[in-house]
Amino acid sequence: MNNLETNLLKYADLVVSKGINIQKNQPVVISCPIERADFARALARKSYEKGASEVIVNWLDDELTLLKYENAPMDVFEEYPQWAVDKSKYYYEKGAAIISVSATDPELLKNVDPTKIATYNKVASLANKENMKYTMNDINSWCVVSVPTKGWAKRVFPNLEEDKAVEKLWEAIFYTTRVDKENPIEEWNKHVAEMDKNASFLNEKKFVKLHYKNSKGTDLEVELPKGHIWLSAGSTNSKGTVFIANMPTEEVFTLPKKDGVNGKLFSTKPLNYGGNIIDEMEFTFKDGKVVEYDAKIGKKYLDDMFAVDENGKYLGEVALVPYDSPISNSNILFINTLFDENASCHFAFGKAYPTCLEGGTEMTDEELKAHGVNDALIHEDFMVGSSDLSIIGTRENGEEIEIFKDGNWAI
Repeated sequence: MNNLETNLLKYADLVVSKGINIQKNQPVVISCPIERADFARALARKSYEKGASEVIVNWLDDELTLLKYENAPMDVFEEYPQWAVDKSKYYYEKGAAIISVSATDPELLKNVDPTKIATYNKVASLANKENMKYTMNDINSWCVVSVPTKGWAKRVFPNLEEDKAVEKLWEAIFYTTRVDKENPIEEWNKHVAEMDKNASFLNEKKFVKLHYKNSKGTDLEVELPKGHIWLSAGSTNSKGTVFIANMPTEEVFTLPKKDGVNGKLFSTKPLNYGGNIIDEMEFTFKDGKVVEYDAKIGKKYLDDMFAVDENGKYLGEVALVPYDSPISNSNILFINTLFDENASCHFAFGKAYPTCLEGGTEMTDEELKAHGVNDALIHEDFMVGSSDLSIIGTRENGEEIEIFKDGNWAI
């Protein structure tokens, strides 16, 4: 067995054992690019070895996706099949653990009619709105991971031959997920413990406001709702099982008060939105809502994203990530949100996680709204961290504490 095969099996074991933390007789649903069938099979094998009752694989294929967008008529994109919604709900209700393998070519839909993309994104989001609760509320265990595909690897390493680009991306993924260590699970246990310490500090201080500033022009105040909770890598599902939703992950996160965001905000990394790149974004917030925005690259896709839902112009997540982290230190722009968001402090437009509010998972939509929690059809992370980012937290008594200095934790 060569080194790649060894690490691939270690990676699959890490995702199944630590990521979804599979339990006896639990179904597992995997979404994976067909190009990486080897990884899907490794995940399935490890899942069955550890007691899965059934493994279901939803195959993804960039080429077929592109062919559909290039050739299918508009009415195809105006409808989302009910059977697909029902299939997802069926396995969610059976308590399935969900593994999503994210590896789309970031420029796959670059030359596609943007109206088709925007239309389909909206109808898919509407159709799956109720199903979102199973992951957003951590009812089920879920984990997002990634593996190299040829299209993605060539975007990240355009100067390398295809095989070399894939090989180099594998190395980067094994490094950032700690799979290259002798005992990845033990490394993750230590990593999670360190992140938990930072989350505990933030929860203890009960900040009411965060003030972001950097040399790009960001000057943003973010209010936090009463009863907010800072979470780190480990999440707990409705049956009490601890899982890790993202691998890699470096973030400690919570939710903002929906109408409590004001000021200017500049992005620091590109956003891959549905197979298209949006970059060099800037936003002006007033009472929580984006009232002005621009992007030097891909503004029309930003228009489309906000058109999905008016509440998409409000923030749903506040995430703190040190600039000095394995992903950031790799000096690789992955053009993949799973990785880039864990190299940089970030926010997310749209739906907030009810798990980030005391009692939030038991609240109705109206109760969440009354507590300042944003609800939307989208949840899109975008990166704002920089080497000179400063974040000052204000407590209820007016005390100010430096949380981030020069892009890193100051606590």
